[in-house]
Amino acid sequence: MDPAPATPRWNLERPYLTGLFHQEAKVSAAAQTPGSKSFSLESFSRGAGGGAGSVIGSYAVSVQELLVIDDLLSALVGIEGRYISIKRVRGKDGYVVFQIDSSMDLALQELTRRIFPLCEDFVLVSQFVESRSHFKNGLVNHALAAALRAFLLDYQAMVAQLEHQFRLGRLSVQGLWFFCQRMMSSLNALAVLIEKAMSNNTSGSATLNLLQSQAKAMAGDSAVRSLLEKMAECASAAYLRMLERWVYEGVIDDPYGEFFIAENKSLQKESLTQDYDAKYWQQRYSLKDGIPSFLNNVAATILTTGKYLNVMRECGHNVQVSLSENSKLMSFSSNHQYLECIKSAYDFASGELLTLMKDKYDLIGKLRSLKRYLLLDQGDFLVHFMDIAREELTKKPEDISVEKLQSLVDIALRSTAAASDPSHEDLTCCVERSSLLKKLTTLKDLGCAYSSDKFAAADVDHPMTLSMTGLETFSLGYKIPWPLSLVISRKALTKYQLIFRLLFHCKHVSRQLCQAWQIQQGFRSVKILGTPILRSSILCRSMLKFVNSLLHYLTFEKVEKLKSLCLQYATSIQLLIPSIEVAAPEKKPKSGLSKSSRIKRSQERDQQLKLASENVVMSESILKFEAEFNSELQSLVPTLSKSSQAEPYLTHLAQCILGVGIDQ
Repeated sequence: MDPAPATPRWNLERPYLTGLFHQEAKVSAAAQTPGSKSFSLESFSRGAGGGAGSVIGSYAVSVQELLVIDDLLSALVGIEGRYISIKRVRGKDGYVVFQIDSSMDLALQELTRRIFPLCEDFVLVSQFVESRSHFKNGLVNHALAAALRAFLLDYQAMVAQLEHQFRLGRLSVQGLWFFCQRMMSSLNALAVLIEKAMSNNTSGSATLNLLQSQAKAMAGDSAVRSLLEKMAECASAAYLRMLERWVYEGVIDDPYGEFFIAENKSLQKESLTQDYDAKYWQQRYSLKDGIPSFLNNVAATILTTGKYLNVMRECGHNVQVSLSENSKLMSFSSNHQYLECIKSAYDFASGELLTLMKDKYDLIGKLRSLKRYLLLDQGDFLVHFMDIAREELTKKPEDISVEKLQSLVDIALRSTAAASDPSHEDLTCCVERSSLLKKLTTLKDLGCAYSSDKFAAADVDHPMTLSMTGLETFSLGYKIPWPLSLVISRKALTKYQLIFRLLFHCKHVSRQLCQAWQIQQGFRSVKILGTPILRSSILCRSMLKFVNSLLHYLTFEKVEKLKSLCLQYATSIQLLIPSIEVAAPEKKPKSGLSKSSRIKRSQERDQQLKLASENVVMSESILKFEAEFNSELQSLVPTLSKSSQAEPYLTHLAQCILGVGIDQ
């Protein structure tokens, strides 16, 4: 915000231009600067130095009345007379008191003093108009000062009419008091308003709120309330013009910092794709304290409307709101027409921005792509990638070439159905340097049921933390252009990536378990009832069911332990059970073998399978894996049941796990 222009010095130093002449006090010679001229109340008194002849009590009462009426007409516009003087109140700028010659007739004194409050209120209002017309006080105070100045013109016209009646000899003090009654209550209400405004140094919305509260407080006096409502309407005109530009153009036209929406130009839209905690949308434009009371309920709507328009302007999209007479924000009257205008502006801006995002920037297509790749909806792409990138993914994170992985991702995209996706070129890849649990500890507001300390403790105890490979740290990324980054921000994309890392590793575990399952199918021709091989087969099936359920429901750190256990089991099975080629029952043997050869081969195969099934090391390993898996699985059920109250989908996962336990 640019600094307010300075008020010219001549507009501050010349007392007759500023209306401060009657407030000047005597200045001692020591306090005067060279070349300065001192002003005093006495120097402006017409009766100064008049001697004893100036005492009003020396005249007849009829003459005293004429003299005091003449002085009162001057006092009504803030000018001292011969027998009425003005004294400023010490320590209160802008406040004055009127005093009268004590030798005046007592009845005249009483009537005269009744009129003094009107004179004092006029001086106070005049001083407020003068002081609040300076640039620094803002547009609302300028508008209020202009409205007060217009009111004072009517007041001064009344004084001129009274003076005309006095010149014609038709005005008495009693008549003057009678004619001032109409203005007395109005000017007093304005003086009360101004006292509060000056004591709190209000501006902008604070001034509008004060005007509204004062108008409501005068509900018993319809004339005064109507006057205050008119003042509020005039003062709000400048504010409503600011509001109109914001909701119709998305522009803050606020040279004096009065509007209730602030702009932080240091925040740039690029931060949305770079910073997880980017505050661009929340803080580039934000609500300030001191919202006008008549806009309290729609302040958030107003803020959002202008934000939408700003986004479109940043995109180079020219938005032209069709303005009619009914859509102009003229006042905040009781018919609430301004609320309808704000709602219409919001509906227009939100509709235009949504259309722009959907049609020009293909928001729906980008969201489908995120689902297709980061939520593993594109199955053939993932399977092909895991096959061709297996060697690279089994390396440690620091040894992996991200460039090579990116080329393999591109190959998998071009050689599968994903090639038909126009957004597939926006897909990128990266390799994290920390485990999934450790990543969760560094991120805020994920709404996890476990604290960061528990995640950190689980990560330290996790056996895979020390031997991580690309299979645990690989993640896909996505290029999000502006303005889609408002919807798919760095924060939102990070959450997608966390889900992808869990799903990707679950897919890897599932593939390993499938390989273990295929190896165990060679024992179907051998009687393994009651042997550890049968237990291993059942355990493998339970693990597969559990891991596949994780592909639909995402959970906490215990899942990582169970996944790790499944992966260790699958690896052990592939190492302990020899890889034996077993012909399928329906597959005929090669035609060149004799019957005795076929019998001999079958006997050798059965003998090998039987020895494998009786292997002590394998049997102990299977029993150990079974016990650990069942223990971890059962300990997960209470946790899911407790959390399912807040997250209903966890109920289904608990039921799936209970089903696995029943199979066991």
